[in-house]
Amino acid sequence: MFQKTRYQLSVSYLAVFAALLGIFTLAVRVVFARSLSQKLTENLTILGESAAAEGELDNGRLQVENDFPTNELIIRHQALQWFDSQCHLVDQQGQYILTLPLSFNIDVQTQKIGKIRIRGVTLPVISSDNGRLIGYVRASQSLEEFDETLAQLDWGLGSGVVMTLALSSIGGLLLTRKAMQPIEQSFQRLKQFTGDASHELRSPLMAITTNVEVALEYPEGMRSTDAKKFKAIANAADQMTRLTEDLLLLARSDQVQSPHQEAVNLEEILHNLVELYQPQADAKEINVKANLTQPLYVLGDLVQLTRVFANLIQNALQYTPTGGLVEIQTNQVDRQLYISVKDTGIGMTPEQLQHIFDRFWRADQARSYQSNGFGLGLAIAQSIVQSHGGSLTVTSQLGVGSCFTVRLPTHYPL
Repeated sequence: MFQKTRYQLSVSYLAVFAALLGIFTLAVRVVFARSLSQKLTENLTILGESAAAEGELDNGRLQVENDFPTNELIIRHQALQWFDSQCHLVDQQGQYILTLPLSFNIDVQTQKIGKIRIRGVTLPVISSDNGRLIGYVRASQSLEEFDETLAQLDWGLGSGVVMTLALSSIGGLLLTRKAMQPIEQSFQRLKQFTGDASHELRSPLMAITTNVEVALEYPEGMRSTDAKKFKAIANAADQMTRLTEDLLLLARSDQVQSPHQEAVNLEEILHNLVELYQPQADAKEINVKANLTQPLYVLGDLVQLTRVFANLIQNALQYTPTGGLVEIQTNQVDRQLYISVKDTGIGMTPEQLQHIFDRFWRADQARSYQSNGFGLGLAIAQSIVQSHGGSLTVTSQLGVGSCFTVRLPTHYPL
């Protein structure tokens, strides 16, 4: 139980930390990429402004006095294009050149040629004489280096996140284990006390029960009121005995002891229990149906498994009104056995279902346990099933009924 709790706490801590770390990493990546992109656009704008100054109008046509060394543009993975006022290409230099038409609505354009993306910035060329528009210049640059930088950033951030999460998971496990130690020690002491107290109470309760039985067998000289008192004492002692037995069983099951291993035929157990509780069902006019398949074997403890299904059948009969139905059905899927006990009883609300397997939990008066019950039956049943490598689940609807399903791994005896 504590191992599962430590695991859940560690996973929760790691999930929250991973979410925060992911948000931080994403924010760093977005800010860095945006800053790098703006810097690239600013450099292209500066290049375009320098190239625009080289354009002059000669006989109504744009002339370019190009002083830009082509080799330097190639080394920087840049290019320049000049257009006249009618957007006709006049001249161009460089290797990475956009082939897109000029766009007057978007001054920054991006085009993918092959595997390389190219970004271009378009600027107007204004005549220095009269201030009229005489053409356009477009400065472009390959984004290969930009993409490589972002890829390296992503790799670095990703590696950092993985390493951080790995170290955090180890640290989280150590911290969780250290934080759970006081709780686990307290629980172990409480469990030990429960087991010891239950064991020690068995002897005096047995003595009380034995003496009361002897007194009731020889009522000579006993007043009628004394007989009633002795019967009340016997009932109270019987309840306390069953309570101590339940507490002792729970204390032992919490110690994760493996049950006695033997091949158990569930079909035989269920058949015997149906015959055992048939008179109780007949008294309430409840129809009991047992849809049992071929012999179904599991590996476990015969007494404990019998107690599980006896508890489930008793609950079904207890909470099913007169004229109702209790149905027991078995099914095998792959190497798993499913045994369901379904009733047409009063059912439970979703709020009650959340606590149905809690120890000492009791629903409202309409759904309370028997007067001699303590709310431990289903908790014991779940503990036994889990110790056998299975699970116990329940579905219920108020006013319709409940269905308890036991899942156990199959066993094929020689």
